[in-house]
Amino acid sequence: MNTAPLQGIKVVDFTEVQSGPSCTQMLAWLGAEVIKIERPGVGDATRKELQFDPDCPSYYFLQLNSDKKSLTLDAKTPDGKEILTKLIKECDIFVENLHPGAMDKLGFSWEAVHALNPRCIYGTIKGFPESSKYKDLKAYEPVAQVTAGAAATTGWYEGEYNIPTQSGAALGDSNTGMHLTIGLLAALCQREKTGEGSYVYQSMHNACLNLCRIKTRDQMTLDRIGYLTQFMQYPNGKFGDCVPRSGNTEGSGVLGWTYKCKPAGGYDTAEDANNYAYIILQRGTKDFELACQGFGFRDWLTNPDFNTADARDRHKDEIIARISAWAADKTKFEVTEILSKYGVPVAPVLSTKEIMTDETLYDGNTLVRINQGGKIGTFVTVGVPFTMSNYQPSYGPCPTLGGNTDEVLKQLGYTDEQIAQFAANHTTTPMPKPAAEPVAAK
Repeated sequence: MNTAPLQGIKVVDFTEVQSGPSCTQMLAWLGAEVIKIERPGVGDATRKELQFDPDCPSYYFLQLNSDKKSLTLDAKTPDGKEILTKLIKECDIFVENLHPGAMDKLGFSWEAVHALNPRCIYGTIKGFPESSKYKDLKAYEPVAQVTAGAAATTGWYEGEYNIPTQSGAALGDSNTGMHLTIGLLAALCQREKTGEGSYVYQSMHNACLNLCRIKTRDQMTLDRIGYLTQFMQYPNGKFGDCVPRSGNTEGSGVLGWTYKCKPAGGYDTAEDANNYAYIILQRGTKDFELACQGFGFRDWLTNPDFNTADARDRHKDEIIARISAWAADKTKFEVTEILSKYGVPVAPVLSTKEIMTDETLYDGNTLVRINQGGKIGTFVTVGVPFTMSNYQPSYGPCPTLGGNTDEVLKQLGYTDEQIAQFAANHTTTPMPKPAAEPVAAK
């Protein structure tokens, strides 16, 4: 029995780079047939971005386009428009992430697509909500982060590196793709009731802002009382009008910090500088007592500077200094082993190398190996992040540029002669490069 949740769903994927392809790849992994529209001779911009070999698509492309079909198509030509129209008439979902107005100019706006196929769900990714005064900005990943409050609240809070800092996580890109996925799945459920497709608009800004929800909580608190007890600036520093950068504080009412440990060897070296553990002191009395046992700091239990959560808020520097000294002669793994026995929230800071060499994570969902074949061989990517009791995704290779063009066109009813004509008039193949002018003799 095929239990793929999206079995029978056809998706026309008019997206490129990361935000859109991360969404459509998830749909493919959930069982949908995803037809990726690519520019003849060029393809998705990431095919040649950050390549490890000039003859191979980059890992950037490979990690975002598994299990899709590639149709090369110039949608600006009359034949290209006809082909795309036929695809839209029989698809369930159409997804695009071009710059504002681009699909309207091509003739495939939401209104046009809805008229062609009222059941088709139209998903779009743009930089900003339509109401935003920044809606016409060209949006890249950092643009979403800096305008959604992420950068202003990330980074160090003093010294020369007290500057807004973007996260290493793709808050504006893959995160936006996952938000759009939620919207599209909701629209599919809605269509079961209404029989009609809807327009799902997802901005990078809003996806990023959604992950900054607690910073809006902090802003309301700051506006109300003028300080934030969980930040390192409390009680001796000054607060301005805006939520400050918080360094490595946990962000809620507990005291969390990153502590330097001695290198463990292997991939944990001083050179790579990931020899740290993150430790959290909880607010509960019993939790704090157990933590003191783990550290061997029993004197804290009777010291009024430390034995209550409010007191610890006021003495963060002393706490961090003492735990830092305690952790300095231990590896991050030793720190984790010692403290976890006492129920202390603790974990080693892991590098991407440490994560990707952890065989326990190759469980069919967390990390997956995909055999692309040829010169590429096997590559690693992040799989479907959730598990389902009755469905296990399979992970196939990425398509070659235009590798499914004939297949898709034949499914649409085109003959071999018509397909050959599409190639000849450059609807599905690139225009030839102009011949170089001969160099005049001197």
